[in-house]
Amino acid sequence: MTTEQSGARHTPTAHQTGTPPARGLRRNLSLWQVLGVSIGVMGLTLSANINPQGAEPAAGRAIPLTFAIATVGVLLLSHSFVRLSQHFNTSGSVFGFVGATLGARVGTIAGWCLLGTYLLFGTSSAYSAAIFSSSLLKSLGLATEPPGRLPYLVALIVVVVAAAVAITPAKRGADLLLVFELATVVLIVIVSVVVLFKISSGGGPQGQTFTLSVFQPAKGTGGSSLFLGAVFGFLAFAGFEGAATLGEEAREPRRSIPRAILGTVLIGGVFYVFTSAVEVMGFGTRPADLDRFHASGSLFGDLGGTYLASWVGDLVTVGTMVSAFGGALGCVVGAARLSFSLARSATAKTGFMTRISPRFGTPVGATITVSAVMVASVVVFGWILRQPVQSVWGWIGTVGTFIVLVVYLLATVGAARMLSRTSTVSRWEIVIPIAAIVVLGYTLYRNVVPYPSGAARWLPVASGVWILIALVAVVCFPAVMRRIGERLTADEGLDTRG
Repeated sequence: MTTEQSGARHTPTAHQTGTPPARGLRRNLSLWQVLGVSIGVMGLTLSANINPQGAEPAAGRAIPLTFAIATVGVLLLSHSFVRLSQHFNTSGSVFGFVGATLGARVGTIAGWCLLGTYLLFGTSSAYSAAIFSSSLLKSLGLATEPPGRLPYLVALIVVVVAAAVAITPAKRGADLLLVFELATVVLIVIVSVVVLFKISSGGGPQGQTFTLSVFQPAKGTGGSSLFLGAVFGFLAFAGFEGAATLGEEAREPRRSIPRAILGTVLIGGVFYVFTSAVEVMGFGTRPADLDRFHASGSLFGDLGGTYLASWVGDLVTVGTMVSAFGGALGCVVGAARLSFSLARSATAKTGFMTRISPRFGTPVGATITVSAVMVASVVVFGWILRQPVQSVWGWIGTVGTFIVLVVYLLATVGAARMLSRTSTVSRWEIVIPIAAIVVLGYTLYRNVVPYPSGAARWLPVASGVWILIALVAVVCFPAVMRRIGERLTADEGLDTRG
């Protein structure tokens, strides 16, 4: 389907005419490599090994049900990204998508918000690697309690190495993401099969048995609690649209990117629901079992050690650490390309942020910048504020999820507007983005009403401040907004007149 058929205007670009763009990126990524970036940013094995713990206080034993709810919501949401990426190929992802459908001002807000989520989730992945490294040291008996600053040192190393790898061609980074994830996924599946076999035949070490009650909320756990827990399911899916930032580097962007996005969601949904069910059944559904579940330093690491052998659990933890690095790398790649696109559209001059490596053809200036921001975060929380790394991981992940849900809402509204103008797409399809808006909106609502207390009360504020920065910029710098609209048309081939 052409862009003209969809009702959205599209200006031919250098990418489409065959002329090498002056400030463009190289097209060298296959479908599998594009899929690798999305899976790497989403962090399948990392999310499966830590996110279910965040849902436990609200959902109790029904953690798999919260991931099922999140899967349905993200499947509805992915329809919008699939349709948008079929019409537009841009390194700016939702920046370009929303800019083309709702206008440059709203597109800039969406792009700024998505940049924030990549920065937050990239740093969160680095913190996750640090948390699992501490768990591994304890399991190996090398440290009963690792030094307080050691986790932050690990996080710092992860960010620096991810930045170095991201500056090399994205093709190599994508290959690494796939290798890391596939190896750990296979290991987790093996552990899951063993756990299921043992609890289905003779029972687990503490009397655990196979039960489908993990898909049924316990008495006293209502629908609102399930949606509170579902935010960690959405957090697990965050970054599924990472392939959309490779619109200028994929060989067949309007074919490979939609397939990669949908494939990432389907793979992630099945994997998360299955593994979370195994985790809860493997630990047990009694209150004491759920307490152990919540306190675990590595969910599949503990299951591997309990049901197979200690070295298996340690190997799973190592694999999860590598997956965390893959997540950090994917976020650096996504943030760099998004900030590159924002900077290229905001300024008429070639500067540091729009600098492309002459050797690798990657946005080296933007990569260095976003990595420096992540490094600053680690230094501030670790050596200045001296906060526990697990607390910081939870805060950053929650703030990032709030912001990314706003991004997804804007993209879905943009897709709905595009579909309403399209004559070649069935009218009923507009029901899908509307349903996605309802699910996303209700999830946000349940997480701020009633308003959280304690340290959590600052998390919606932090999210709001990041969004407010973009709103202020849009209002105070109209000339820049006009330039962004013009650049999106010239460089990305997107008409932002709405």
